[in-house]
Amino acid sequence: MEESLNFNRTTRENKTEETAEKITSLERQKQTLEAEIKILKETKDRTISQQLEVQENLSRIVKEANIEVENQKQNLQREIEQLERRRERIQEEMRTSFAGVSQDLAIRVQGFKDYLVGSLQDLAAAAEQLELPTSKQWEEAEAEEFQLLISPTPQFAVQQFEASTQQIRDLLEGYRIKPDYYGPTWQLRRTFESIHAEQTNNWFFTQGGRGAIRTLGSRLQNILVTSAIISVLHSIYSDRFRTLVLANSPERLGEWRRGLQDCLGIARSDFGPDRGIVLFEEPMVVVQKAERLLEQNQLPLIVIDETEEFISLSLLQFPLWLAFAPDPQQMSGYMY
Repeated sequence: MEESLNFNRTTRENKTEETAEKITSLERQKQTLEAEIKILKETKDRTISQQLEVQENLSRIVKEANIEVENQKQNLQREIEQLERRRERIQEEMRTSFAGVSQDLAIRVQGFKDYLVGSLQDLAAAAEQLELPTSKQWEEAEAEEFQLLISPTPQFAVQQFEASTQQIRDLLEGYRIKPDYYGPTWQLRRTFESIHAEQTNNWFFTQGGRGAIRTLGSRLQNILVTSAIISVLHSIYSDRFRTLVLANSPERLGEWRRGLQDCLGIARSDFGPDRGIVLFEEPMVVVQKAERLLEQNQLPLIVIDETEEFISLSLLQFPLWLAFAPDPQQMSGYMY
């Protein structure tokens, strides 16, 4: 009996010890789980904090980008408004300036026309008082005219070159009524008004390709008339034709070069000692170049800028020359 009691006591003690060990093990597991939960919570809190920080940064970047884009938009709108106002101002200035210049040109052309009519009437009256030539003089004149017809020097009188005259008139009329702003090089590419056509026709058919034209008021207008003449002569004589421009400063020659490029669609490579157009500051150099061209069976056109106060008589010996005479009643707009 006593042994049985001892066995039961021992069994209870063993169970108690096992229970205590389990409780201890569970306590350790609990502590471990609590530590892991704490670590996970801290990790979660850090992750959430980082996400919030990233969101705040993104929000700030987007806001700053929106502000910058809005500023750029406002700046562009202001620039567009300024450009539109500038365009309107330029258009208004162009309308008023062109109207004033056109009216001034019309008045000057009418005055010059009246002067020509009066001069022609005086010439007609003087011609009536001339004595008629004898038959011998007529024969000598016919012989001289025959020599002119076989001469390589071009003549633009209607009676002498009917074919060239008609070709020239057709070209000038085409420039006036059908301007081609994208035509081939050496063809006039700008608007050609009646006043330009009148001056050009006068130079060809009245002055015979050798004479002075009163300036049209600006170098650009003079360049336009010169470009029409160059275009016509280039159509007739092609590569044989050369242009020599005389002006007394590099700035004016630069303006001639840019204007001719714009009116004729040519490039800077078309200017040079052995090219289509040559620019000069000294008259004697022009004379030497023109003489060499004639010796090479080429045809030079000498163009003299308005600012040349004195014209060398040596320039007037050549078959083609065009001089622009300043208006004595008006200061030139580009005398610098």
